[in-house]
Amino acid sequence: MPLARAGDIELNYERSGSGPPLLLIMGMSGTMHHWGEPLLEDLRRDFEVIVYDHRDAGDSTRTGAPFTIVDLAGDAAGLLHALEIDSAYVMGISMGGMIAQELVLAHPELLRGLVLGCTYCGGEGSALASEGVMRRLAEGMTSGDRERAIRTGWEVNVSARFAANEEVYAKFLQTGLSHGLPVTVIMEQMRAIAAHDTSERLFQIHTPTLVIHGTADELLPVQNGRMIAERIPGSRLEILDGVGHMFFLEEPQRSAELVREHAAVNA
Repeated sequence: MPLARAGDIELNYERSGSGPPLLLIMGMSGTMHHWGEPLLEDLRRDFEVIVYDHRDAGDSTRTGAPFTIVDLAGDAAGLLHALEIDSAYVMGISMGGMIAQELVLAHPELLRGLVLGCTYCGGEGSALASEGVMRRLAEGMTSGDRERAIRTGWEVNVSARFAANEEVYAKFLQTGLSHGLPVTVIMEQMRAIAAHDTSERLFQIHTPTLVIHGTADELLPVQNGRMIAERIPGSRLEILDGVGHMFFLEEPQRSAELVREHAAVNA
């Protein structure tokens, strides 16, 4: 896959589909391969879909240095500039949604519309995963058993109902085995997330914004989505009942349709 220079690093990316550009920003521990083909296939019908690997992830530059969410937002802006895209629709999920918040605050001219999925803004009233969930994830990651770590991540990231879908899990497992990130990189991403706080700046966002969150999200509880929507003027909130953190895997067609509707209204 091609590499694009964003400042001092190179980002591995892929462009596919036809239509206005749509930049997808992945969350913690994920790569471009973690979006799932059902979502991407649906989106390609109406958008030129751009996916990429963050710094220190996938085939992008391995810096080995600390970074912040602001740094990752700068990478996203650099990628759009490198691809000569004046403005794009942007969808960020989880950590990617935090990156998208900093991106729109720093470079509002680059965004035609914004979708923030299963994400977090920091500040009073927001909530990260419970101690129990974090303990389960930590035990899985440090067990030395990659399949156990992936299974634990799967069970935490989706609803209990969807976790029982062994066919979809088999694909998730293969993606994790082929494209999983080193624990050291995931820990650095976690440190960046812990320092993220846009809560007092969200009122500055005037880009049309759609917020999506599942009620069964164990990693970033649904109160985060409600809080973000309340603080971004004119934003729309879509709550997915009984759906977990990775709503785009559980409900790929519905997720694509929400993005499509949002773009159509704000074309």
